[in-house]
Amino acid sequence: MSTPDALSVRQALAQSGLAPLDARVLLAHVAGKDRAWLIAHAGDALPQQMIHDFFAAARRRRDGEPVAYLTGSREFRSLVLNVSPDVLIPRPETETLVDAALEQWRADEPRRVLDLGTGSGAVALALAHERGAADVLAVDASEAALAVARANARRLAIANVRFVQSDWYGAVGDARFDLIVSNPPYVAAGDPHLGEGDLCHEPRAALTPGADGLAALRVIIEAAPRHLVPGGRLWVEHGHDQGAEVRELFAAQGFEDIVARRDLAGHLRVAGGRRR
Repeated sequence: MSTPDALSVRQALAQSGLAPLDARVLLAHVAGKDRAWLIAHAGDALPQQMIHDFFAAARRRRDGEPVAYLTGSREFRSLVLNVSPDVLIPRPETETLVDAALEQWRADEPRRVLDLGTGSGAVALALAHERGAADVLAVDASEAALAVARANARRLAIANVRFVQSDWYGAVGDARFDLIVSNPPYVAAGDPHLGEGDLCHEPRAALTPGADGLAALRVIIEAAPRHLVPGGRLWVEHGHDQGAEVRELFAAQGFEDIVARRDLAGHLRVAGGRRR
């Protein structure tokens, strides 16, 4: 598709070849405006450079690049997070993990929190933002991912979270926490979704640990009792068809009060338990 020389906002959106929402998000990003501006100025002519930039972004989107990577940001629980191909794109289902972690946690109650595999920092920053008395340690094996997370914390001025490079619990030592949370890689190696849509552009190591997809969850759950205070809780996100197996892993480690939570689509997505 060639780039037209002159178009209005409405015409550019219609000729982009994109789904309407994708088109609006990309044009708003290129224009440096919000989507309300696009509606109010639908008949306005766009500058030629803006048309060129928009159609270039539209071509990349039609080739499969995620919108979040093209705009460099994604909203998560009211926080606008910078993202890059070094991190997973935060998804609505992961808000279920945050909701679970916040259960029975007063706003002014201090808790020590460990976020394993923080990526962009979405979960750690959401918890630190919504519970200002928390002391959050977020770890990731990828230094590139940690650079994104640290930049998000600085930009959002969230000071009660620290980021450390670590392969799961490797750099944590003997520290114990009131709460451990994790959205680890859990997609099975043979899942066809790995080659579809946004997933084929996201970091593979953050999506799948190989085999049945449970390897990272096993490590996290099996070692968690050594890093939780008595009565401390572990919450993990898992695949929509892994709930029963994950709850069995909790039970095998002696966790009590093992519960499951459904995401907005109705899928069992999060499991949690309390250390004796």
